[in-house]
Formats: sequence, C-alpha cells, structure tokens
Amino acid sequence: MSPLPEAELVRSSVQLYRYLLRCCRRLPAGPVRQHYRHAIRQSFKVHADEDDPVRIQQIIKRAIEDADWVMNK
Repeated sequence: MSPLPEAELVRSSVQLYRYLLRCCRRLPAGPVRQHYRHAIRQSFKVHADEDDPVRIQQIIKRAIEDADWVMNK
C-alpha cells in the first residue's frame, strides 16, 4: 500500500515531486519533516539531467517505495 492513494498516477518527475511533498505534509512537524523535504529537493537536483525514460521510471518507482517505507516507519 502506498502512502497516498495517488501513487499509481505518478508518471512524471513533476508529479513525483508534488506527490512526495504531499507525503511530507503527513509527517510530524519539525526536524523530521524538514529533513525529508530537503532530501527530496536534493534528490531532484541530483537527477535533474536524467534523460533516459526507463531510468526515470526506475527512479519514480524507487522513490514511491521509499516514501511508503518512511510513512510506515
């Protein structure tokens, strides 16, 4: 089960970014939320030059799985 029901609709990097930030809103306010928001921003900066569609889909899948893990932690 994904952290939010919209996970299966994520197809692009912009949709993933918005989805992950919405997940962050469900975390407790404070340092934990700030940490994950910062990590999301940094990850998008690192992968900004990615142009292989297969690799982009792999990154999206992994990010959703990681968000699921964090939300269930």
